[in-house]
Amino acid sequence: MTIIVPTDFSATANNAANYAVRMLHGTYDNTLILYHVYDKAADEADAQANMDLLKSEMQSQGAVKIETRCELNSDFINSLERLARHFSAGLVVMGITGKSRLEQVFFGSNTLKMVERNVCPVLIVPPAAQFTKVTNVALTSDFHDVRHSIPHVPIKRTLELFRPSLHIVNVNSEHYVSLTEEYLEQRGLLVEMFREFNPEFYFIGTYNVEETIQTFVMDKNIDMLITVPRQRNLFASFYKTSTTRKLAYESTVPILAAHE
Repeated sequence: MTIIVPTDFSATANNAANYAVRMLHGTYDNTLILYHVYDKAADEADAQANMDLLKSEMQSQGAVKIETRCELNSDFINSLERLARHFSAGLVVMGITGKSRLEQVFFGSNTLKMVERNVCPVLIVPPAAQFTKVTNVALTSDFHDVRHSIPHVPIKRTLELFRPSLHIVNVNSEHYVSLTEEYLEQRGLLVEMFREFNPEFYFIGTYNVEETIQTFVMDKNIDMLITVPRQRNLFASFYKTSTTRKLAYESTVPILAAHE
């Protein structure tokens, strides 16, 4: 699998690269591409020097095949999308903030824009995240037409890197004592879909979805959270809400965003 890690050489971007290297250490048949876009030809030498330094630092963190690419282009997102499609990337790993407030706007918004492009799953690495191991992964689902709404193939490609315990969680204020026939049917489909990971299911009846998910992540020692936005415009709105922005910018748990 090809994993692309774009970087602007900020602390947060470099942390995402470090997370990716440690995440891939000990795995096989994976290639990590460090990618940088600069918009002035005069910056080429500095960009390549910074990239060589970053590659050297990353190689000292773990035994991973690493390639680098620096490109002159004024459109970062289009360039990254083109690269991901060219290599049929299985994953893009990105930080969510930069080292200044200006970079928080630039790098954070670019991360969410890349998710919206729906090229491949994007792993959003919070600035405080340090990779140790991925033992518990939570997948959020609304349990509606999971056969078509859950992109299980790309999700499983990422899960296979870790072989974690999989926790599938649904938050809905209408949950009562027992599940409806629809929920039972969808649960059965998810069992088949992720059978090799022996999924456990949680149905939580509350109104505050984001806060409940945050609590679930803490209570179950979740190492990675998987979200499946249904529509790009809804996803953008979802990530602009105050609670979810706080999760994306401050959580120590990386978020894997994978479109249907």
